[in-house]
Amino acid sequence: MRVPAVSVAALELRRLRRARLTRIAVIALVLLPLLYAGLYLWSFWDPYGRLRHVPVALVMEDEPAKAGGRTVHAGADLADELKRRRVFDWHTVDAAQARRGVRDGRYYMALIIPRDFSARIAAPSDAHARLDPAVLRLQLDDANNYVVGTLAEAAFEEISAAAGEQAIGRYLDQIFISFGRIHGELEEAAGGAGRLRGGLGEAHSGARRLTTGLDTLHDGTRRLAAGSRQAAAGMQRLTTAVDQAADRYVPLLRENAPRLRSAALLVAEGADAVARGADELPRTARQALREAEAAEAELKRHLDAHPEIPPSVRQELLGAAHQVVQAARQLNDYVQAHAADLREIAADARTVAALAREVADAVPGLTDRIDQARRDIDRLNAGVGQLATGAARIDQGTGQALSGASRLTEGVGTLTGGAGRLAEGLREGAGQVPSYGERERADRSDMMSDPVRLAATKHNAVPNYGTGFAPFFVPLSLWVGAMVIYMVLRPLNPRALASTASARRVALAGWLPAALLAMAQAGAVIAVLRLSLGLQAANRAGLLAFLALTAAVFVAVVQWVNARFGPVGRVVALALLMLQLTSAAGTYPIETSPRFFQVIQPLLPMSWAVRALRHLISGGSMTPVWEASAVLAAFGVGALVLTALAARGNRVWTIKRLHPVLKL
Repeated sequence: MRVPAVSVAALELRRLRRARLTRIAVIALVLLPLLYAGLYLWSFWDPYGRLRHVPVALVMEDEPAKAGGRTVHAGADLADELKRRRVFDWHTVDAAQARRGVRDGRYYMALIIPRDFSARIAAPSDAHARLDPAVLRLQLDDANNYVVGTLAEAAFEEISAAAGEQAIGRYLDQIFISFGRIHGELEEAAGGAGRLRGGLGEAHSGARRLTTGLDTLHDGTRRLAAGSRQAAAGMQRLTTAVDQAADRYVPLLRENAPRLRSAALLVAEGADAVARGADELPRTARQALREAEAAEAELKRHLDAHPEIPPSVRQELLGAAHQVVQAARQLNDYVQAHAADLREIAADARTVAALAREVADAVPGLTDRIDQARRDIDRLNAGVGQLATGAARIDQGTGQALSGASRLTEGVGTLTGGAGRLAEGLREGAGQVPSYGERERADRSDMMSDPVRLAATKHNAVPNYGTGFAPFFVPLSLWVGAMVIYMVLRPLNPRALASTASARRVALAGWLPAALLAMAQAGAVIAVLRLSLGLQAANRAGLLAFLALTAAVFVAVVQWVNARFGPVGRVVALALLMLQLTSAAGTYPIETSPRFFQVIQPLLPMSWAVRALRHLISGGSMTPVWEASAVLAAFGVGALVLTALAARGNRVWTIKRLHPVLKL
């Protein structure tokens, strides 16, 4: 008779519901994947988000530094910022405590803020400082946890962020460019001030020449005024006696004609010089004032746009420029106030020049025009009277012009000195403002965009990823090996149970062959890892001995759960495997896992094995190895005692044991 598949399936499901153990087994089968996935994902859900529970030593050795008139506490500020951000569980200790803590595994790493940290941070404000970054020292020990190296990278990213390295590169590059621009503009301003000084020097020389010429002219005009008065007095007598004296003086005039003509031309040139000087003096004074005011305004714009110029230099530059402007303004005010007098002086000087040229032109033909001179003697007499009056006015005007020219010379001299001080101050300011080239600017910007560097010191370094995770996967393989061994062997020998042997001997009889097989598994694992993958161990003999102990202890624990719970023991062993996978801290530090796994970690044997194997493979202190050995020995003895108790209970045979409802 053929039985439908659906009916058979229904019968099988009804069979599983008949006993409480089978119902529990069904529930376990359904929940086992969830248990595995849930525990594993729960343990490693967000390790980086829980880094604040990882203990890290913080050593603060930095000393404050002076920069730009203020005190820099970069190290203390960084330490406060790190504690505020709580990236790790920071413990402020001294250097000796940090070294001991990292060596003993109390801290996963130690961050040391060195003594010169603030000085290095403050150094870029000095144009002549060395471009050395501030270096933070990080101490690691791979014997504690290989993944801590990866965590250290995350730590340094946070440290760099805390130090404020983002955007500072662009800012400082603009500062350095501005330094160069300010330097160039100050050099250009200094050059302009130098050119102004040169022009004022030429003006000063011209003013001195004008003063000298006016002095000479004034002497001449004084003599001219005296002579004109005498000529006017004697003109009348000359008019009366000209006819009688013509024959007598014609030879004399012919003999002295060149000298008379030269004297007349000299008077004309002097009068022209007075006229030109009087005409140009107001414009020259105004132009000098405008140039001085423009230079002062330009200097103020430069100083306002560039507050980096030291206050002492700023004050000296502004004072010098103001002194120049004041001198130019005083000169201009005086000249403009006497503009009308200057115009009159210029007109009188032109009149004198015209008359003198007429005299000079008339001298060569004077003897030929004696007769005409006789007829014009009356007009000449009147002209001599006007000449005397004009000469007196010219004498007065040239005296005033001479006084003004002296003040002009003095003022231009003051302007020249002020322009010299302005140029010197600008050059000094330009020298104090650093001018960076493109490469130097790039170097400084690069240094300040990444002002903090990490110098990591790694003790007991792990050469590769596989070596770093071997302490986790080797004990994991031994636990799986123990589970497989008791799938083949029986945890308790039925014949031994039926005998009169003690429960202790029965437990040892079930454990010894499994322990020997487990030790063989451990030897095979290490041999293959050594020969095929090149696994190196700092303490090879200790590694082999400890793995033998670990294998024996794992077998004892698996034996107990199988002896105590029977077929369900295999599920219990698998559940213990899941718990140990998630709490042994084989990858991330246990502090990155939820509190539940931190609590059960010391209660399970694999976590102790992982910790000891790290030190045996990578090196370092043997203290964790001895501690783990003692704890594992306790686990093994306890498991054998519990197995002996289970053997005592299993000496009683029941129908359930003879016909179990669940077989695995």
